[in-house]
Amino acid sequence: MTPDRFWQPEIEKMSWKELERLQNKRLRSILKYAYENSPWYRKRAKRDKVNYKSIKSVADLSKIPFTTKEDLRDNYPFGFLAASIENVVRIHASSGTTGNPTVVLYTKRDLENWANCIARCLTMTGVGRGDVFQVILGYGLFTGGLGFHYGAEKIGATVVPSATGNTKRQIKLMRDFGVTAFTSIPSYTLYLAEVAQEQGVDVAEDLKIKTISCGAEAWSETVRKKIEDLFGCNVFNSYGLSEAFGPGVAFECFKQSGLHLWADQFIVEIVDPKTGERVEPEEQGEIVLTTLTKEAMPLLRYRTRDIAAMLDERTCECGRSHPKISWISGRTDDMVKIHGVNVFPSQVEHVLMNEKTVGNNYQLIITEEKHMDQLKVKIETKEKISQEETLQALNEKIRKELESTLGVSIQVELVEPYSIPRVEGKAQRVVDLRRR
Repeated sequence: MTPDRFWQPEIEKMSWKELERLQNKRLRSILKYAYENSPWYRKRAKRDKVNYKSIKSVADLSKIPFTTKEDLRDNYPFGFLAASIENVVRIHASSGTTGNPTVVLYTKRDLENWANCIARCLTMTGVGRGDVFQVILGYGLFTGGLGFHYGAEKIGATVVPSATGNTKRQIKLMRDFGVTAFTSIPSYTLYLAEVAQEQGVDVAEDLKIKTISCGAEAWSETVRKKIEDLFGCNVFNSYGLSEAFGPGVAFECFKQSGLHLWADQFIVEIVDPKTGERVEPEEQGEIVLTTLTKEAMPLLRYRTRDIAAMLDERTCECGRSHPKISWISGRTDDMVKIHGVNVFPSQVEHVLMNEKTVGNNYQLIITEEKHMDQLKVKIETKEKISQEETLQALNEKIRKELESTLGVSIQVELVEPYSIPRVEGKAQRVVDLRRR
């Protein structure tokens, strides 16, 4: 893999000054477009007395109020539409398990821009013409599967749209079709390796996988290393969200030292989740995105709820100038507060993945006892442990390591392999049983 593989080199290698000029130009254009074509943003601007014409550059963005997921749900289904419905060629949506789904609308140009973002991402990980690329993500209303599908086709890869589920069949397709690259969520990728091992398949030796792209849930470097060791190939971190196209907002290059965020398509801000004020580079906060080219549904200062940092790095050996963000450490709505301390599943995962005796599945279970929150971490062992003394010693060791990392008192429950329910969508890491 070399740093000279680009899909759109004229954009990917723009200087910072060129990118800044392009962002400012597109920002002024999208503000004018949103005001003229989005009834919701026009009403919001009038209500909050925001003059979009006074905003000339990224430095003025703080004059614009945030847009939230609640705003999208409250205006279900087409309240954010900024184009004629006749020009909308696709609709995606979230599951809506906690209310109205979040609807995302696309024009033909939106889909073209999205496919190009994915094409850039895959190209910089070494995927291209001649590769057989398996998409192990949900198709349908979920954006993941179709996003990677069209991006992979654009660069000339042979696409296997296997979607999710039927794990044994996924492995058979990999072997029979000579799959060289695939995309999936991290927890399911580990599960694939588990099932393959049960079938007598060595995923490193018996398959031809040379690169894997993972995302759609919070994970860690330790999990990445574990997947790389299992499959014997490079694993790249992917970041995206449906409201901003889908996957392809940011992606790792071959340096694997942060995710390049496509600054010609998005303006990224990192803000304090409580105050909404911007934080300094390298400081963690909530990602806020402004879309610069979306026609059907532009979003201004959208609060993603994802926690990351803007890296203080202006050059990359891969040759791309686009800014980098850190790994997503968690979400503001996945964060668990125990006795005043913020706890993210990724912190637990980091400890567990360094423990060779535990498996890949775990859950944070929150209960309430005498009006006090209690946290229990349920963890699968790699093999069944029959000796009670051994089990108790391992339990105590892990509990101390987790309490040292998290800074709170917890309970640990070690359970047999495969006893925690598995899902082929995102892993359910937090189970909140409190009565509130």
